[in-house]
Amino acid sequence: MELAIYNKEGQDTGRKALLNDSVFAIEPNEHAVYLDVKQYLANQRQGTHKSKERSEVSGSTRKLHKQKGGGGSRIGDINSPVLVGGGRVFGPRPRDYRFKLNIKTKQLARRSALSLKANQNEIIIVENLNIDAVKTKEYVKIAKNLKVDGKKVLLVSADQNKNLYLSARNVPNTRLVNAADLNTYIVMNHNAIVITEASLEIINNL
Repeated sequence: MELAIYNKEGQDTGRKALLNDSVFAIEPNEHAVYLDVKQYLANQRQGTHKSKERSEVSGSTRKLHKQKGGGGSRIGDINSPVLVGGGRVFGPRPRDYRFKLNIKTKQLARRSALSLKANQNEIIIVENLNIDAVKTKEYVKIAKNLKVDGKKVLLVSADQNKNLYLSARNVPNTRLVNAADLNTYIVMNHNAIVITEASLEIINNL
């Protein structure tokens, strides 16, 4: 697969970028994408939720009235879950939501996500995204030139591009990542993916 290479002014340079068909042109496996996104979101969870159960609520353990003969229902202490202020039955406890996913499944999911975006013409290749100074208006100008302003944009660079990061971080729905850190979730979570020519070499080997 080949895509035109643009410059920061949004002009076609006349050159073509070669996209690896094994990364950008495979038959997408939606189930693999689902599993990888599920794992990514599960790994973000802290799992620190906790509610007090019957044995943890502060209160008297005296039995409120005798078991039989009172004409009412049986009841224990004031910490009973059926009473206001009592403990919670089967409440949430701290837990780890992480789970294992095979490396080959994650690779298939990432390639499926990139292939989906390529099929939907949501990938743009640019020569570079270098900015001489930290200025948000410089990034906004580049986004308008590439016709991605107003979209949820993922910028993919080959290295730490500090000026670009600082210039784009205040722009809503814009995220900058290194090519080596590309994953299925952030690819699927954006509808415009701007890839630099240098980072394409890294992605072609993912």
